[in-house]
Amino acid sequence: MPSLPLPLALAARLTPVAVLATAGWAMSSGPDTTSASEPAPAASATASPSASAPATEAAARTYTAAPDPCASLAAGTVTSLVPGAKTAGKEITSTDAEVRRTCSWNALKGYDYRWLDVSFEVMASDEAAGKSYQERLADRGGGGAVEGLGDAAYSVVNLTTEDKQETREGTVVVRAANALVVVTYNGSDFESKKAPGTDEINKGAIKAAKEAVAALADGQG
Repeated sequence: MPSLPLPLALAARLTPVAVLATAGWAMSSGPDTTSASEPAPAASATASPSASAPATEAAARTYTAAPDPCASLAAGTVTSLVPGAKTAGKEITSTDAEVRRTCSWNALKGYDYRWLDVSFEVMASDEAAGKSYQERLADRGGGGAVEGLGDAAYSVVNLTTEDKQETREGTVVVRAANALVVVTYNGSDFESKKAPGTDEINKGAIKAAKEAVAALADGQG
């Protein structure tokens, strides 16, 4: 997703910034074979668990819908992580907004650029969310667990360089019951061609992730 060299990896994300800089996501039925003299509780006992199964499955599903991602962060958090960005953010079109929603904030202030994404994805079960969480971590290395965040959380920061321009990006993936929260936060300085420090990007991504997870729980309540 000024004629300054931008990293190819961020080309899709920086499209709006180029403009800005230039201007200044059944029971089967059959015959009754029970004799008239026999009691029929056995049949009702068999039917009862089947009838209650859907209710039990629904009760185990903590989250049923994705909350508004653009309302998941405090205005102060947005302005501190993405200086110059509109705090309202921009929601990305989703193929199924009931269970998958993403909001983005980005801004170029002077030569300093920041981009922040917050995504929610609600799945059918804790097991499905856990599987997706592990799959997302499989192709990421060099990061580590974030203790006390959701049921499981992982943070990683990577540095890329394209045409001598550095970009540092942090990603935090969180599983909370049957939902995933994914935060992506990156930055570049187009004057010095250097990227923000690892600590700055990592702490910013984790701060946003904590607020997003809290918003997920509040939305359910």
